[in-house]
Amino acid sequence: MGDRKSYPSDVTDEQWALLGPFLEAWRSTRVSVAGRTGEHDLREVVNAILYQTRTGCQWAYLPHDLPQKSATYYYFALWRDDGTDQVIHDLLRCQTRERAGRREDPTAVAVDTQSIRAANHVPAATTGKDAGKKVPGRKRGLAVDALGLIIAVVVTAASVTDNAIGIKLLDKVAEHSPTVTVAWVDAGFKQDVGVHGAVLGIDVQVVKRTDTQPGFVPVKKRWIVEQVYGTLMLHRRLAREYESRPESSVSRTLWASMATMVRRLTGTTTPTWRHG
Repeated sequence: MGDRKSYPSDVTDEQWALLGPFLEAWRSTRVSVAGRTGEHDLREVVNAILYQTRTGCQWAYLPHDLPQKSATYYYFALWRDDGTDQVIHDLLRCQTRERAGRREDPTAVAVDTQSIRAANHVPAATTGKDAGKKVPGRKRGLAVDALGLIIAVVVTAASVTDNAIGIKLLDKVAEHSPTVTVAWVDAGFKQDVGVHGAVLGIDVQVVKRTDTQPGFVPVKKRWIVEQVYGTLMLHRRLAREYESRPESSVSRTLWASMATMVRRLTGTTTPTWRHG
């Protein structure tokens, strides 16, 4: 970081010790014809991505003491498209589970969706309206383990049914964590999800509320995914759908999750943004 003053979203030395080796190994495989491996400081690129994810600022509004938009977006898009963000996320997840005394791969997940309003510039071709919640924009689907660690992310138009998203999530769960045998869902997921889960060897169990209390009530086995959604909302880039491509929104979710995991692994926290 040189002599610049750090931002609350910057990775610490301990956190970079977890992320850095993965990205430096990635860089070592991308040698140009002239023998160069890139000039930008990857730690600062990560700091810029995390700053934007946390604050929600536009690309052009990245602070001048962080890598400029062209460099930051270049790496963000490259890591999104070649799957580097997913690989690092999954490796960190395994480490986090081991640190908590769990096996690397989970055996159960909680699945749910969240509708997010889209900004005006988001292409209409990739958005829609959630008929039930009356929310125009996109829908984010998550599958998380018992520790609240993300196993799979799907982002679609808000008009896509929970059923269709649930099927996509189960496919991703089976791909990234084949040890999963149980998935807990709410009543919004229909029989097709259960049938698809059975084909994949995953028992889809509908966990319903047992009370009549209005408003949000934590539901056993399902509450953890709601908690994860709440944590993601602390990252302002995810509080509204700003990304032109759904794939970028998936990547943003992974980066927010990675920021949470490196804090858990190093026992650190992000300083509060509130005063007093």
